[in-house]
Amino acid sequence: MNEAKVFVRVFRATEAALADERGSPPSLPAKLAGDKAYRSETIDRTLLARGVTPVIPSRAGERPERRAVSFDQDAYRGRNVIERLVGRLKEFRRIATRYEKKATHYAAMLTLAMIVIYLRYLAS
Repeated sequence: MNEAKVFVRVFRATEAALADERGSPPSLPAKLAGDKAYRSETIDRTLLARGVTPVIPSRAGERPERRAVSFDQDAYRGRNVIERLVGRLKEFRRIATRYEKKATHYAAMLTLAMIVIYLRYLAS
């Protein structure tokens, strides 16, 4: 199954999970960044239909002017902050291997890891 089909299913499931009990539409991000692997017309259309701007670079050989939305390079640069954070979190074996069975325990370990990362940052 390609990324576009899986993305659409996961995005719709996330939308449903974010909607409150009254059925009002969930608040979605203004922009969603991804790497070139997630570049497809299907993903662009899915995001644009819900008012989310895709921030995904064009693939090599693709003509960017044919896309429905222009590429926001400034917004894409901010993506590296998340990538670096995920890399730092992977230093914690319990988090990288998803050792915890319960979501609440995993969230607690993420919180502890974030505290350790923050304290390391303050100490440097």
